[in-house]
Amino acid sequence: MNFQRGQAREEPEINLIPMIDVLLVILIFMMVTTTYAKFSELQINLPQASGEQAAAQTSQINVSVDASEHYAVNNTTTTFSDVNKLAQELNKAAGEQKDPTIVINADAKAPHQAVINIMEAARLAGYGRITFTASRK
Repeated sequence: MNFQRGQAREEPEINLIPMIDVLLVILIFMMVTTTYAKFSELQINLPQASGEQAAAQTSQINVSVDASEHYAVNNTTTTFSDVNKLAQELNKAAGEQKDPTIVINADAKAPHQAVINIMEAARLAGYGRITFTASRK
């Protein structure tokens, strides 16, 4: 024990060297990991094309389905029994058209399966052009 009076006590000090060492290790770790991130980026050069303006709009077949799974082809209500019957309805609506665009107008609350049924019917009918409509808010 030190019983001497008047002698100043030593102030505790914080040693900064270990903290600087830890910060340097973290800095080196961050530098190494960020250099590898550059290699994972894809550099893609998109092709360019110049062509004539698209021809007149192709024919469309509008297929609608509501929330309770009622179907309509070109505003004519049809009863849905199976996908093949819907494909026949699409062929009937197309008439002499080679590859019409199938426009699907589905209600926001319509089941997903109803839209899939329309897409499958279009595939069975031999139509590959399918698009969807949506409304803006």
